[in-house]
Amino acid sequence: MPEGDTVLQTARRLDAALAGQVLTVSDLRVPRFATADLTGRRVLGATARGKHLLTRFQDGITLHSHLRMEGSWRVYDPGERWRGGPDHQIRAVLATAEHTAVGYRLPVLELLRTEDEEQVVGHLGPDLLGPDWDPDTALRNLLADPGRRVGDALLDQRNLAGIGNVYMCELCFMARATPWLPVGELPIPIATRLVSTAKQLLEANRDRPMRTTTGATAAMSRIRTRERLFVYGRAGRPCLRCRTPIRKADRDDRPTYWCPHCQAGPTG
Repeated sequence: MPEGDTVLQTARRLDAALAGQVLTVSDLRVPRFATADLTGRRVLGATARGKHLLTRFQDGITLHSHLRMEGSWRVYDPGERWRGGPDHQIRAVLATAEHTAVGYRLPVLELLRTEDEEQVVGHLGPDLLGPDWDPDTALRNLLADPGRRVGDALLDQRNLAGIGNVYMCELCFMARATPWLPVGELPIPIATRLVSTAKQLLEANRDRPMRTTTGATAAMSRIRTRERLFVYGRAGRPCLRCRTPIRKADRDDRPTYWCPHCQAGPTG
């Protein structure tokens, strides 16, 4: 599932390609909006709210999309071959004289009045990369249900918006707690640091083409790229702290990674 930093980068690409331009092609390939036509409308801009994308048009219209697990938006120059997947996976095409934006495998795609955007994003907690960020509110939300598992509380966008499965696993590792530990068992200083670390990680990666939580960057050797993350995607590899093999479990259709030595708490 794309994280908040990935969605922000997608919004930036859409905004840079479309904002200020008039649509010459509008093709929404979902049954509910298949007959909707935005051709001739000027694109006002695209923005991210948590992991939601809002593309706004003149006359107070917004196209709301969400990438979920496999969705993506690709931007192409005129005449460039589209490479995001087969045609049957295309859900949206927005073209101007200068660029074409193609949405692939979008599980959420809907038109709404711009004034009604809160209906689709109003439930979100403070956005880790947004102007509404409030660490105190995020911490209160996170700890509101003490019996809830840390991993589930971090992934709940109503608590704080922008954390996906990668950051969840990495943050739990940094807090030295397994994702299954009840959040109420985290000492307050650790929970507070968890929130501030989440903010630091997403801020640090908002402009990077390749995400890192360890400090390793894409400029390092190919071997070191395996060390861009502490635990995510590293099942069977030695922990970067203690050299114990990283473990993996499938929970709720998501892979979860942790170090059985460095992280305390239940393991499922």
